[in-house]
Amino acid sequence: MLTNSIKINDEEFLELRDIIYKNTAIAFVESKKYLLENRLTKRLGELNFKSFKDYIYYLKYDINRRKEMDILFNLVTINETYFLRERPQMDHLIAKTIPELIAAGKRNIRIWSAACSTGEEPYTIAMLLNEILPQPYKFEIIASDISLKCLMTAKEGFYADNRISGIPDAYLKKYFDKVDGGYKVRADLMSKIRFDYHNLKNDSGQRNFDVVFCRNVIIYFDEAAQTAVINRFWNAMAPKSFLFIGHSESLFGMDTKFEFIKTQWATLYGKS
Repeated sequence: MLTNSIKINDEEFLELRDIIYKNTAIAFVESKKYLLENRLTKRLGELNFKSFKDYIYYLKYDINRRKEMDILFNLVTINETYFLRERPQMDHLIAKTIPELIAAGKRNIRIWSAACSTGEEPYTIAMLLNEILPQPYKFEIIASDISLKCLMTAKEGFYADNRISGIPDAYLKKYFDKVDGGYKVRADLMSKIRFDYHNLKNDSGQRNFDVVFCRNVIIYFDEAAQTAVINRFWNAMAPKSFLFIGHSESLFGMDTKFEFIKTQWATLYGKS
């Protein structure tokens, strides 16, 4: 059977969309039906299913449904990332945010890289902070994602040659080892980061973060889910802390206590 012959009808789309939303808060509008169909058709073929109805039943009742749900999340989420992504935000972090935290008396700076994907964001932050923070100041980074596959890549710390473009040569020599086919993050930098599975629709249980990065994620949530996620960030953050979101994202019109921080470099919000 050709896998490209499997189509999703309206009823199946609505049921699958609801399963995804219930478990991830990611909202697929009706115009995105083709996207789910395209991303999942191959998976249905691998499972020898003849219809999306069979797949939905599998997600709901099979003994392996939890494992399959993780595979589903990997397939429907976009994990595009790279080192030094949205560089102006990183510049602002180093030039403005960190000095403000130090001036406020912070000695151990806690950072959450939410939706860290394959790890380029937290490793970027770790390299930059390692360069500028003098003794006795320290930092720790919690990096989380809903994709177990992405987290495994992040924890391994191996990146193919075509994945390290943009990293300054001095950083590449200092923080990576050249191995067959690519580069591997050195253990001393890895030790600065704790990778952890987390679904943003739930409270992480973590508190007192000085900086939270959650970039290019909330655009996939509906309004209610966006507000809930942002308010959970508020609860997880320390007083006088900072939230970085994607340059194309905004909290405008959202019921939140965060204050917009005007800057020419970054999309940034603060908690007083």
